[in-house]
Amino acid sequence: MPKLPVVSGKKVVKALAKFGFKLDHQTGSHLILRQRKYPYRRVSIPNHKVIAKGTLNEIIKETGLTREAFIKALK
Repeated sequence: MPKLPVVSGKKVVKALAKFGFKLDHQTGSHLILRQRKYPYRRVSIPNHKVIAKGTLNEIIKETGLTREAFIKALK
């Protein structure tokens, strides 16, 4: 498995947009994204400069993506 890169919340939102996630709303410092197509997943992204590795790993799991696909979308 490839190592997770150090990324910001904005970069994560940009990468997830490629998979059909759209900004729904913001609550405090967290951006709430919703998938536009079925299964309409909802995921919360902390709007921080650096997202912790464990948090990033959980975000990837919640979106139903593979780690490889997510890393590829970051580029």
